[in-house]
Amino acid sequence: MPLPKATAAVQPDTIGADYAAITVAHRRLYWSVQPAQMHPAVVEHTRLGTQLLAETTGVARRVLATALAESLLLAGRIEFFDLRQPEEADQTFVRALQAAGEADDSLLGAAILAHAAFVPGWAGRRDEAAERMRAARTYVRRAPASVEFLAWLDAVEAECETRCGRTREALRLIAHGEEVIAEGNEHASPDWFNWFSPIRLAAFKGSTELKAGHIPQARETLTKVLEGLPAADIKQRSVILGDLAAVEAAAGNPEAACARAEEALDLLTRTWYATGMDRILSVRRDLEPWADRECVRRLDDRLYGWQTTLSALKR
Repeated sequence: MPLPKATAAVQPDTIGADYAAITVAHRRLYWSVQPAQMHPAVVEHTRLGTQLLAETTGVARRVLATALAESLLLAGRIEFFDLRQPEEADQTFVRALQAAGEADDSLLGAAILAHAAFVPGWAGRRDEAAERMRAARTYVRRAPASVEFLAWLDAVEAECETRCGRTREALRLIAHGEEVIAEGNEHASPDWFNWFSPIRLAAFKGSTELKAGHIPQARETLTKVLEGLPAADIKQRSVILGDLAAVEAAAGNPEAACARAEEALDLLTRTWYATGMDRILSVRRDLEPWADRECVRRLDDRLYGWQTTLSALKR
């Protein structure tokens, strides 16, 4: 559905900045607020922004459209990563791209397209993911991009390649991302680009090494990532702990795997993250050969306890 066109400037010139201030607050709140609570607030904010576009012209409209695009991107991120609703996320990313086009913000458009690539990439539809990544890389050439942003594009494509069983190509892309960051450039990342850093690139690398069967390397990489991540980065830490649990399961160490998995569950009880829980459920499947071990039964008690089960159902 196309965005509304304004025939007259009903709203004051400050409307774009006022709307953007709430978008910025949501940007920060995302990292600690439960997704079931955060998502409705963000969605309502996007509905307001869409309606306001019909009453805004000029510079204020462009500022408003930029903030709306970011809010729609956040809504899609919550739907995909936190709630595991890929179909809804795909539709939201389309609306986000419309808003970015209204703002003529190529870098934000590239970010949205790269997020959209996750949807088919995680489902194993490589050709579709590759097409969206080509579009993202085309958009990013139209605007000055920081090395972190360019490396993130490599990381996204690497994640999609890994999910499609092409771990060698994924590791090549991650190595290229490391080179890009090492070379540096004069461009700074926009304020909204707050989900990636060199330590996050290392997290992608460790996960890919795990999928490639490079168990000692994955353990070393992921351990360093865990040590380098801020304690407040609960969602990402739950994913890394899940990957470390998978490393130990692959190495035949069920006790260590269960210990890491329980650490991840401790974090998920504080802030729900479906992507983190997916990691734990995958580890539990890997631990089935040791299902009679006390450590695995204890993990099952945690995994299927009242609080965890309710969180999973409420997502």
